[in-house]
Amino acid sequence: MSLRQKAIRGAMWSAVEKWGAQLASTAVFLILARLLGAEAFGLVALANVFLAFMQIFLDQGFAQAIIQKEELNPEHLDTAFWTSVLTSILFVLAMFTGAGFVADFYDEPDLAPIIRWMSISFFFGGMSSVQSAILKRNMLFKAFATRSIIATVACGIAGVCAAVLGLGVWSLVVKELVFGSSGAILLWSISDWRPRLRFSASHFRELFSFGINIIGFNFLNFFNRRSDDMLIGYFLGPVSLGYYSVAYRLLLIMIDLLTRVTSQVALPVFSRMQREPAKMRSAFYQVTKLTSLVSFPAFLGMAVLAPEIVYCLFGEQWMPSVPVMRILAFIGILQSVSQFSGTILLASGNPSRRLAIQFLNASCNVLTFIFVVRWGIVAVALGYVLRGYILSPIPLIVIRNIIKISLTKYYSQYALPLFSSAIMVTTIFGVKSLLSHTLNSYAELTILAPLSILTYTIIVLLISPDLLGQIKRLIISA
Repeated sequence: MSLRQKAIRGAMWSAVEKWGAQLASTAVFLILARLLGAEAFGLVALANVFLAFMQIFLDQGFAQAIIQKEELNPEHLDTAFWTSVLTSILFVLAMFTGAGFVADFYDEPDLAPIIRWMSISFFFGGMSSVQSAILKRNMLFKAFATRSIIATVACGIAGVCAAVLGLGVWSLVVKELVFGSSGAILLWSISDWRPRLRFSASHFRELFSFGINIIGFNFLNFFNRRSDDMLIGYFLGPVSLGYYSVAYRLLLIMIDLLTRVTSQVALPVFSRMQREPAKMRSAFYQVTKLTSLVSFPAFLGMAVLAPEIVYCLFGEQWMPSVPVMRILAFIGILQSVSQFSGTILLASGNPSRRLAIQFLNASCNVLTFIFVVRWGIVAVALGYVLRGYILSPIPLIVIRNIIKISLTKYYSQYALPLFSSAIMVTTIFGVKSLLSHTLNSYAELTILAPLSILTYTIIVLLISPDLLGQIKRLIISA
């Protein structure tokens, strides 16, 4: 099977994984949002801030190093496994000890036991990180689809049952623990690799020399993505953070559904092209175009229909999340189309340049959030978006020197989806203004969502009638 066929087949199974698991996860999220209040989601969001920080150092960046390496020895895998397991155990002990200090910092006594119990998921992650990396390296995404869907359904059932029984915020904790444990068990049952009791210092240094850049990137990415949660939780409290985190969760769901499919496949595919810059450049243009064709209408449609979406899916009590959701939709567009720049840097063996870009992004994000948090969660979301767009050309300038992309050709990939999305948005606003005084939110969403998809599809096919043929040939070639 050719690399192209593996990539397309991998993307298809990745889509099954992401869309299947995300569909189940979103259904559970909607049910829990109606059963629990904003404070419960805010407390878990605060706990996740500190767990995410520790997660940065869990596998030392070894998983990405395993995926990227051209030649991989058994000693690499054994060394990476035992390092991850030992680190995970130490981190669980550290969080059990330090949870009280975090709770005192936020003046939230209920936070300490939540952090302690949720930290157990570190162990499950340490036990399964190498198996996960091996499957991704070999582009065996069918196995991931099976694992993710089963684990998501299992944790969803556990979480909803706990909420119905009146466990409140602990239902979210139960959900996370069930997901981590069931996911690890399934990965071990799917993967045929088993660790041997050996550790190689030389192989550790080899993996760590690549992984240190991944650690640095993830460290900066933590502040890039989580500093808003930290500051909102500290200055505005868990209720405001609950409203913000629900809007942000919707953003992540959209990104997962629309872009993570291609991004998950992109690293192993681009890594195999690292000695062929012309092929990598062509693939970069193609994946950018395909991603933008989906992400532009999806996120702009989300921004327009945000009031109806929040009211129908979560209930009237979550309406303060609407303005945040509308603003964050624009960072969703940017993140979906720009993520492949970092993948190119990683696949071509330039993780230090990716790290430098992330340092700039994280520094500017933290400074922006510190400045605007006093004006509330809407100002935080707006600052996030403006910072993102101002700095967005920098990664493109960096990769232009590696694979010789043309910025003009790159930006031209956005012309068709941007124009078609603009017409779609105009149509939605027009019809929405006519319906707003005659129909309720449920009826409006039922009419406007399919109408937006139909409008966008018609405009795209009128402008580019050969697009369906291109997509069909890609699928057939798999």
